[in-house]
Amino acid sequence: QVQLVESGGGLVQAGGSLRLSCAASGRTFSNYAMGWFRQAPGKEREFVAAISRSGGSTYSAESVKGRFTIYRDNAKNTVYLQMNSLKSVDTAVYYCAAYRTAVGGTIDYWGQGTQVTVSS
Repeated sequence: QVQLVESGGGLVQAGGSLRLSCAASGRTFSNYAMGWFRQAPGKEREFVAAISRSGGSTYSAESVKGRFTIYRDNAKNTVYLQMNSLKSVDTAVYYCAAYRTAVGGTIDYWGQGTQVTVSS
C-alpha cells in the first residue's frame, strides 16, 4: 500500500502562485511514476501533469504548459506541482496519483485531494 497526502492548496488571486506537495509513505516511492489530476465542480477529473520514476521525463496538459511544473524529490518521497500565473479556470480539487508502472498506465493509488481556489 502507498498512502498519498496532498498539501499546499488554498485561495489565491488570479496571476498568483501556489506549490502543491504530495507526500508518499508505504512502498518505495521511486518505484512509482506520479501524476497530478484535478476536478472542478460539475466536471470530470482531468490530467494535469505527470513525472517518470526518476524524474527525467515530465508531461503536462496543454492547458497548463508553461505555467505548471511537476518535479519530485525521491529522497523526501514527495512530488510537487508548482503552479504559476494561476487563472480562475484552474480552480479545482487537485489529486496526487501513483501509477502502477509508467505514466499513462493504471493508477493504483490516489490522495484525498487539496482544494485550489483562484479568485478573479
